[in-house]
Amino acid sequence: MSAHEIDYRIIGEEMQCVEIQLDPSESVVAEAGSFMMMDQDIQMETIFGDGSRGNGMMGKLMGAGKRLLTGESLFMTVFTNEGRYRQNVTFASPYPGKIIPLDLQLLGGKIICQKDSFLCSAKGNSIGIEFQRKLGAGFFGGEGFIMQKIEGDGWAFVHSGGLVIERTLNPGEVLRLDTGCLVAMTAGIDYDIEFVKGVKSALFGGEGLFFATLRGPGKVWVQSLPFSRMADRVLSAATFGRKDEGSILGGLGNLFER
Repeated sequence: MSAHEIDYRIIGEEMQCVEIQLDPSESVVAEAGSFMMMDQDIQMETIFGDGSRGNGMMGKLMGAGKRLLTGESLFMTVFTNEGRYRQNVTFASPYPGKIIPLDLQLLGGKIICQKDSFLCSAKGNSIGIEFQRKLGAGFFGGEGFIMQKIEGDGWAFVHSGGLVIERTLNPGEVLRLDTGCLVAMTAGIDYDIEFVKGVKSALFGGEGLFFATLRGPGKVWVQSLPFSRMADRVLSAATFGRKDEGSILGGLGNLFER
């Protein structure tokens, strides 16, 4: 069955939210914790599974099992317009960045994305898992052996950290990037992990031992600030405390205070 035909608008710059406009009886499925606000005739319902239409109990169990493997909740939330007129429901991204609207009908019916990047989707799309077939990508990818896939013919929305860049790769064209900077890609992209050549580059370059290699054809969405990188910086700054702010020596000042 086809997905619901929803309309939307993205609001904001650094901290974005997406406003979904629902006609009567239309629905949108969202990740738990992404809800921001809704009009009075929108009804909210928690469902078991991935929210795709036309599934029996076995399909719902399989969908819930897939979400459990990706580390997500077994439950999702469906927002439905039960009124007579168009109503709005709004979802917010969890950290500074951009919301990426994806028309699955124009993207081959399938998008592969990081497991924590999904925000919301038109009801009828299926949210599942995508195993990386290559051992290198699975064990050294930095984002885990399992990625998330969204299938269907409706709109889906994923979020990124910082700035997002969309690249279209021609057949055989290769793009190398930090493993954490990959947000999403179309199904035709060949994804693998490559070892950084050179001992000095690997040990002292500060960029890690591996990077992702993407080979076209297809589209790729890249984020400039992965959440893991931002969290590392915050944690590193927190270990020194506010007394080091403005100091020329910074954290090294602590060495002379003992």
